Amino acid sequence: MDTIQQIMEDVKSGKMTPEDAAAMLRRESFEDLGYAKVDLDRKRRRGNTEVIYGAGKTASQIMGISDSLINHGQKNILITRVSADKAGELRAGFEGMSIPFSYDEVSKTGVVGEIGTPDGRGTIAVVTGGTSDLPVAEEAVRTAQFFGNDVVRIYDVGVAGVHRLFARLDDILNAEVVIVIAGMEGALASVTGGLVSVPVIAVPTSVGYGASFEGLSALLSMLNSCASGVTVVNIDNGYGAAYQASMINHIRDKSRKDG
Repeated sequence: MDTIQQIMEDVKSGKMTPEDAAAMLRRESFEDLGYAKVDLDRKRRRGNTEVIYGAGKTASQIMGISDSLINHGQKNILITRVSADKAGELRAGFEGMSIPFSYDEVSKTGVVGEIGTPDGRGTIAVVTGGTSDLPVAEEAVRTAQFFGNDVVRIYDVGVAGVHRLFARLDDILNAEVVIVIAGMEGALASVTGGLVSVPVIAVPTSVGYGASFEGLSALLSMLNSCASGVTVVNIDNGYGAAYQASMINHIRDKSRKDG
């Protein structure tokens, strides 16, 4: 029984007054560390645990937030946009607590604890226009894996050589969700969206020359896609795309579940 359910049971049985229960629920929903109010109710409310955005935070602050989450029962933690220098400090800190910590320098993501067994209903395909899109793509891969998804990487298949995309078409067609990551003019999202019958989540990247405006050109192209079923997240937001893809990949067929 989780904490909130126990509180409700205690109110029902008369062991706790409604006023005491309300005060306890306010305390249970987050922990105020001064520099951060740590969301302790995210898993129950959203289905996925709290994630730490590492940019702009010190290693000490990330450690403090992580410690709060761990002390309140969170088994593993994803940290995004964390530099290699901070990751080194975090590794030393978690080793001192005998807690596993892994860091991927390409995606700049760290994972506290272990990534669990995939439990999504299918595969998420992560497709990139070019090798320069890898940092965003690997952020998406690590996020999708953290949230329990099998992932297939399909990299460097941009429209400048579209035959490369067709060579991996079987993998794309067999995916439950497709994340398309591209800079320059962002045309790969429309091309892919016109080939598949599953949701396509497009991620514009800040890759490109001057008139790409650090990803704005790709963003506008993807927003104007003529392929139905293409949705778009913000520039370089591999995390956001993977989070949404994971939600889709974990939707169960109600008729199957009820049957």
